Amino acid sequence: MTFEEAQKELEAVVRKLETGQADLDEALTLWQQGDELYRFCLGRLDSAQGKIEDLASKVDSLRPAEPA
Repeated sequence: MTFEEAQKELEAVVRKLETGQADLDEALTLWQQGDELYRFCLGRLDSAQGKIEDLASKVDSLRPAEPA
């Protein structure tokens, strides 16, 4: 599953929960599904942030020193 797919599913879960029309059992199932999707998305974002920070660090280390 891609981040974008998980995000769309999470948005659909939130919409269903916001309507308030789900019975208790369905709402609990949706909440659990939403929590799993949220954690998945958060993990992907954290991973992407780490990769960006690593790349930024490499770019900074390759820049020539500025004359004083």
